[in-house]
Amino acid sequence: MSTQPLLSVRNLDKHFGANRSLFGASRFAVRAVDGVSFDIAPGEVVGLVGESGSGKTTVGRTVLRLLQPTSGEILFEGEDITQAAPKRLRALRSRMQMVFQDPFSSLNPRAKVETIIGEGVDLLGRFSAAERRQRVISLLEKVSLSPEHLGRYPHEFSGGQRQRLSIARALAVEPKLIVADEPVAALDVSIQAQIMNLLVDLQRETGISMLFISHDLGLVEFIADRVMVMYLGRIVEVAPSRDLFRAPRHPYTRALLSAVPEPDPRIARSRKRQILEGDPPSPANPPSGCSFRTRCPFAVDACAQARPPLREVGAGHQVACIRDDVMSLSPA
Repeated sequence: MSTQPLLSVRNLDKHFGANRSLFGASRFAVRAVDGVSFDIAPGEVVGLVGESGSGKTTVGRTVLRLLQPTSGEILFEGEDITQAAPKRLRALRSRMQMVFQDPFSSLNPRAKVETIIGEGVDLLGRFSAAERRQRVISLLEKVSLSPEHLGRYPHEFSGGQRQRLSIARALAVEPKLIVADEPVAALDVSIQAQIMNLLVDLQRETGISMLFISHDLGLVEFIADRVMVMYLGRIVEVAPSRDLFRAPRHPYTRALLSAVPEPDPRIARSRKRQILEGDPPSPANPPSGCSFRTRCPFAVDACAQARPPLREVGAGHQVACIRDDVMSLSPA
């Protein structure tokens, strides 16, 4: 792997104004993303997990500049895209693509498949009309669709087939990075497995980098090389996938993993479930210090004093928690 990250995000903030005064000034802001930093290496799959409302989707859309960041730095192949002009940004987007949760809403309902995928092929600017058609057919076959689908419209496909179309469209411009935002959440479980296997196969074949966003920890464990755990707009734990699932260090990560269904009833009966009390605080008025302290069974007075930074606790393993003894403790 290259030593230079493909994507490097530093101190990313995305705040949404809420409740404006009579003169238009924002009285307070919803801190959807609050000081997030991470890297994605060439060919790496990074999972981003957390509860609904944690800011996962906002991170994905902001790093692709589908949303304008409030502050921070987003470097793609060393270039700061937060400062990119619209014309330059359009050129960069051919190397960064997104696969959305709802494929139907992301596909043009009035365009046929050949047009939907062909538009991306056209951006490469190196194919004749015959080569363009063959390229579209090749992309369809990559996602287990066939040439007979060229003349169909999105509404003529099932949900799983539409997500395959979305993936083919993303691959059409030969991107280096794909942001997959809950790409199988709207699909039946049997179809989810097919799409996940497809994503794994395509990633291995093309060497593409991926930010895989999901609330499903099982899916993230299956596909990701490294995992970031997000709570209330902040990253609270980062680790290689195997390490995080074997030995989570942050209390929030432990709670998420304890909620994952266990298919073996013998293990399920012996495992102690860690149930979080209450709802996450409002991102418009986050608590002082550690954002998780209001729901944490291990919180102490010091947790309210300062926001804990991510710190190394192992090889490639970082955690934003002041408690070094959490792993040896049980919830109160």
